[in-house]
Amino acid sequence: MAEFVIKMADERGRTLQQLEHGISEAEVRERYSQQGFLVYSVKPRGLLAGGEVRLGGRRKIKQSDFVIFNQQFLTLIHAGLPILNSLELLIKRQGSAYFRTILENVRDRVKSGELLSSAFALQGIFPKLYTTTLMAGEKSGNMEEVLQRFISYQRMSQSFKKKLAVSLVYPALLIVTVIVLLSFLVTYVVPQFALLFSNLNAQLPTITMIMLSVGTFTRQYIVLILVALVALAFLLWRWKNTDNGAAQIDRAVLSIPMIGTIVLKQQVATFARTLATLLQGGLPLVPAMETAGSSMTSRKVVNGISKATVHVREGRGLSRSLEEQGVFPPMAVEMIEVGESTGALPGMLTSVAEFYEEDVQTALGAVMALIEPAILIFMALVVGTVMVSLYLPLFSLGGGLH
Repeated sequence: MAEFVIKMADERGRTLQQLEHGISEAEVRERYSQQGFLVYSVKPRGLLAGGEVRLGGRRKIKQSDFVIFNQQFLTLIHAGLPILNSLELLIKRQGSAYFRTILENVRDRVKSGELLSSAFALQGIFPKLYTTTLMAGEKSGNMEEVLQRFISYQRMSQSFKKKLAVSLVYPALLIVTVIVLLSFLVTYVVPQFALLFSNLNAQLPTITMIMLSVGTFTRQYIVLILVALVALAFLLWRWKNTDNGAAQIDRAVLSIPMIGTIVLKQQVATFARTLATLLQGGLPLVPAMETAGSSMTSRKVVNGISKATVHVREGRGLSRSLEEQGVFPPMAVEMIEVGESTGALPGMLTSVAEFYEEDVQTALGAVMALIEPAILIFMALVVGTVMVSLYLPLFSLGGGLH
């Protein structure tokens, strides 16, 4: 989802400016207008009000550096050091020049009277979950606890992502091998056989002629083909960032057998864990749902959560609101309903996240177990077809000599 800087006024006339995730400028404006805010402007991330270029542009901070910073920040606060002094000390010890610049800007904003959460939000590179967590800590006066919960969330998230990455390493290597092998066969081996057959003036089978034509064409126009592929990839990337393109891609991914189910469960797990973290930090349910929903990548899930948030704001229960959207699996809805009825919603949301994270790992393992032999079989069929088409005329010529 895109990020926008929104400038607005609340019912008391106070002017607010913060970073917000959304599908489009119109969607963000409409969402906050419905909440009773007077929206002055909504601008894409990268520009601040007044046209000032956002510090740091679109660069990102390493997640490991960010987790270490928060762990050190928590330790200093727990030791009784004021926030400004803690920031000063961490700035001096920060190894990344870019991150140090960001922290210096945060320190200067806090010195000028801004809240810590607002100072971080205006940098435009920190996740909404983090700045909302800081805001919850500021309002509740329990910054230590909310920071500890955020760090735990980050570690859980990192562990889950690493497991997913490890599961995808071998299939990715197989796919790269297939591409390299096919490129070598089509651009080098096939043209060599074409030269040989032209010298022999032999009658070639249809499959051989097709393969030779493909190889000759690819070798002659390889530069144009590469340029066309790069242009196509760029156009697809641009289309993916449009509302219509993102919605269609999301719909297509979720409709893929097995893969779509895994993606949906992963989104459910992420939403549940994020919402649990925010609720445990003291944030009310509706703002917590808005923040957790904005961190989702699936348009279907985002739209479902947005509609459910409206219903919760109107007084309906969370489980019933989610069930009406038809997005969340029935088991997740039932577990959330139990958490609501027992008054242990954050704990039950954590259980939902753990259950579906484990389910995603199991399902992903099963899919990888099917994909790996499928790639190998595909590789064998393609290479076998190429080699048979090339050697078939040689066998015919050899038989004719006898």
